[in-house]
Amino acid sequence: MNVKVLLEAVQEGRMGIEEAEKSLRDLAFEATPFAHIDHHRLLRRGFPEVVYCEGKTTQQVVEIFGRLAQKNPNVLATRAEPEVFDAVKETVGEATYDELARCIHLHRDHATHGVGTILVVTAGTADLPVAREAYVTAEIMGNKTVLVSDVGVSGIHRLLAYKDTLQSAAVIIVVAGMEGALPSVVGGLVDVPVIAVPTSIGYGASFGGIAALLGMLNSCSSGMTCVNIDNGFGAGYAASLINRKKE
Repeated sequence: MNVKVLLEAVQEGRMGIEEAEKSLRDLAFEATPFAHIDHHRLLRRGFPEVVYCEGKTTQQVVEIFGRLAQKNPNVLATRAEPEVFDAVKETVGEATYDELARCIHLHRDHATHGVGTILVVTAGTADLPVAREAYVTAEIMGNKTVLVSDVGVSGIHRLLAYKDTLQSAAVIIVVAGMEGALPSVVGGLVDVPVIAVPTSIGYGASFGGIAALLGMLNSCSSGMTCVNIDNGFGAGYAASLINRKKE
């Protein structure tokens, strides 16, 4: 619960002073034996803390997600395996799972905060898991989000068939592995921010996405920016902030 909602509840008599005071104690963060949960992030950044599941135990994810769900309408957890979702679901029954993106999401507030459409484009079908992570992130943060898959440079006519979609987007996320050429092509066709996401898809000399990363960092397409390898979440979050700041 954010400050505005809490104050409205007190004003309308739905919450007493003592209960409100108790809620305010945990407004900045809530300490547990293994985490300091940042309940203030929604107020600072416009979206609650996101749970990165890799490296955490299932029980740690369950507790962090559950505590965030008590105070926030929307909660997102990335890099979650199915068995982690099953455990979270037992505590937060409304939570859902995107298997391709490996994201657990609790989506109770469907308000639109972005002013335009965020378009997610992939070079190949193998890039879809990273693209879906970007898509889920942008969508839960309140954006109209569209996904176009498998339109890479080996068949550029496929991309050009979506010219109107590209040119009507407010922000474009382009996900590509191999040599990572697609973001540069897209960047040369549009006048909006393009966020490039290199993926670890490719044969030996792709070096797990390093070839795509270097290609994107050295792009001659002016104004294109780039996130880390396989970081669909980072791209979706950045795109959401760009789309929101236009308000």
